[in-house]
Amino acid sequence: MVFLTPIVMQRTALFVTFGGVVTSLITTFLPLWKTMNSDLNEVENWFSGLWHTCLYTEEVGVQCKAYESIMGLPMDLQISRVLMLVSVGTGCSALLAAIPGLEGVGMCVGQPGLKRRLLILGGVLSWVSGLTTLAPVSLVAYTTVVDFWDEGFPDVMPRWEYGEAMFSGWFGGLALVIGGTLFFVAVCMRDYDQRPASVPNSPQAKHRTKHYLKTF
Repeated sequence: MVFLTPIVMQRTALFVTFGGVVTSLITTFLPLWKTMNSDLNEVENWFSGLWHTCLYTEEVGVQCKAYESIMGLPMDLQISRVLMLVSVGTGCSALLAAIPGLEGVGMCVGQPGLKRRLLILGGVLSWVSGLTTLAPVSLVAYTTVVDFWDEGFPDVMPRWEYGEAMFSGWFGGLALVIGGTLFFVAVCMRDYDQRPASVPNSPQAKHRTKHYLKTF
């Protein structure tokens, strides 16, 4: 395709990676990882995130409170905090590494090898960022399912369910993985375009032509 060029692929990879970083950053601080509402009191809705627990009522609105102690948090939330912060950091690093490696950017001019390595580094960091986003979201999703189907809880007790932030986390992680893959594809496309053209008058070409004539 005419429009599918290395430059277009690089810009697409940068755009997808940037969207994944923003989505992961928003997911990190949204208090909507888990939701809970009771059948006994339908006017109250509880929301839980990595940093806050919020209560919504029709009379007061939303009231949020930060967790008092890190050590008192469940292990899945402690791990998710660290991994999400690592994800945001590596995602920003991927953008900073990839931007100088883009063609048309006035940085590292005349150094195609360095630009190629920067794009590869951006792809690797984007992959790491995506995996460190998918891992904590999937971990919290697993613990939520286990607690929801725990037969030790009475049926009348409310239980935590998936919140909107978990779905945005999955979306952001996949976007980062796809963005990193597109960086690798852009590098391969550029390597293919810059491959040395075969010379018709070279000895190898003459040998192949001669052999072809003989067998014909």
